[in-house]
Amino acid sequence: MRNETRGTVELTLAMVLSGTLGVFVVESGASPFEVVFFRCLFGAAALGLYSLARGFFTGHGFTGRKLGLAALGGVFIVFNWVLLFEAYEASSISLATVVYHTQPFFLVLLGAALFRERITAAQLGWLALAFAGLVLVSGVRPGDTASLAGLGLALGAAVLYALATLVTKRITGVRPHLIALVQVLTGLPLLLPFVDRGATAGLGAGWAWLAGLGLIHTGLMYVLMYAAYAKLPTSKIAVLAFVYPAVAMLIDRAVYGHHIGLVQALGVPLIVLAGLRVTLARAAAPAPRTVARGPEAASPVATRAG
Repeated sequence: MRNETRGTVELTLAMVLSGTLGVFVVESGASPFEVVFFRCLFGAAALGLYSLARGFFTGHGFTGRKLGLAALGGVFIVFNWVLLFEAYEASSISLATVVYHTQPFFLVLLGAALFRERITAAQLGWLALAFAGLVLVSGVRPGDTASLAGLGLALGAAVLYALATLVTKRITGVRPHLIALVQVLTGLPLLLPFVDRGATAGLGAGWAWLAGLGLIHTGLMYVLMYAAYAKLPTSKIAVLAFVYPAVAMLIDRAVYGHHIGLVQALGVPLIVLAGLRVTLARAAAPAPRTVARGPEAASPVATRAG
């Protein structure tokens, strides 16, 4: 199998797995804070064992500054997960996932606000198109507080993810597996106060779903993604990233009967097209090295998964 073909298969499988994330969250029966805590716990075990087996801890490349940046990114990542999982409950997996994929636009806006990165006229046009798509997708009617809450939570998750990406971009010379490990380890002390031990003791079969979130969606999925990034051009990574929301919408309809209405469906391609164009434009611009060129932090394109 050719290297690029293998990478395509690996990343497609990773995005398909990512699309099943919502079912694991809902079926676990745990609160969003508890779901994220145990995702971090099981995920840390999976990533730690994999990194140990591969010898990644030898010459890890961490300095005090890089470790601090990884931990800060971890704060943004874990609370991004909490808000996204809250959005599933408040609206639906489909709506939350599509809105969550406004991340590239917040990356552009935050880059301009925090680092004075220039926003081009073309980017502004794509942002306007994405906003129009967001209005259509939301399908929110006056007084529909649940949908409004879901929309706000998903947008909040997208902002936190963009902040995590901006922080992670500034870590070089460290394998992304180790950065992800630090991020999930950071989540454990942050979320432990929110865990109701009495409630989790009665989860029963929910433990299998929680273990799956850590072992499959944080361990296996990340290993597949990082393996694929080294084999694929950024343009293909950007395109394949949208397998995630497509699968999530199909799963949500098949399992829970949730579907996006006709008007909402008109907004989906607007967000996808605008997001793809903005992502590819950023990838084409001069930027720090990414995992595709060495054992370093993954690029914004490469890390867009739940």
